[in-house]
Amino acid sequence: MSNEWPLWEIFIRGQHGVSHRHVGSLHAADAEAAIRNARDVYTRRNEGVSIWVVEAAAISASSPGNKGPLYDPSNSKVYRHPSFYDIPDDAGAM
Repeated sequence: MSNEWPLWEIFIRGQHGVSHRHVGSLHAADAEAAIRNARDVYTRRNEGVSIWVVEAAAISASSPGNKGPLYDPSNSKVYRHPSFYDIPDDAGAM
């Protein structure tokens, strides 16, 4: 059994951002401690409005080597591409 705390991936949403972005990683005993530590380490200048922490062991990712088989089926579904929609200029970021 390891004596090391789990690794957490940290995502911060900035004051003017519309989405969270990955800013780094840290070790913490639990999610609550990870949020507090992330606040202290990654938002020193009050730039964040929201913090997400995700235990690194819970993240699953595709391999860049599987890009073709993973994304090729969507190329035949042109109705999924946003080129068919007119978005008014006053709609803002989408």
